[in-house]
Amino acid sequence: MGKLFSKENCEVFSNPLNLNNPIAVQVLGICSALAVTSQLEPAIVMGLSVTVITAFSNVIISLIRKTIPNRIRIIVQLVVVAALVTIVSQVLKAFAYDVSVQLSVYVGLIITNCILMGRLEAFAMMNGPWESFLDGIGNGLGYALILVIVGFVRELLGFGTLLGFTIVPQFCYDNGYMNNGMMTMPAMSLIIVGCVIWAHRSINKEEK
Repeated sequence: MGKLFSKENCEVFSNPLNLNNPIAVQVLGICSALAVTSQLEPAIVMGLSVTVITAFSNVIISLIRKTIPNRIRIIVQLVVVAALVTIVSQVLKAFAYDVSVQLSVYVGLIITNCILMGRLEAFAMMNGPWESFLDGIGNGLGYALILVIVGFVRELLGFGTLLGFTIVPQFCYDNGYMNNGMMTMPAMSLIIVGCVIWAHRSINKEEK
């Protein structure tokens, strides 16, 4: 048990959450951060979907890495990821259809997510299943964290709601408050992500 949760394994899990965050530090996965964060719910679902797919694809590739011919390793990785994406897509359609419609084609595009493919190639192909699982969970949650922050800001300021519940009181509107329509536009998500990256790097400047 001690080996499973050794200091090295804890760092594999925790580093992507902060010091090596895939969006804030590596600047990966920006496209989906722009596309699915106009509201908080699809941002959460997208983040969790990527987390599940990254974790289990890492485990599968790690288990079979020694049997994969080097020349076709990318093809094998894509097949594994495509199978998991198909499963997640069908689960969303069955149990969260409205969110699935909001996410549209972006669930399918997880297949080409640079965070996911990068972890398979850089980590899962060279490490054991448990370490790869922790790496997948950590990177997925690190990605999801940024999506949730951006989705939170955009929905609150753009619609005055969170998860569909009205947050801004009616008397604020009665006294002249207006939702910021610009927050619903993709360009604002890029600006917010930029602010998050700036804040993250300023806070963690000394650690780096």
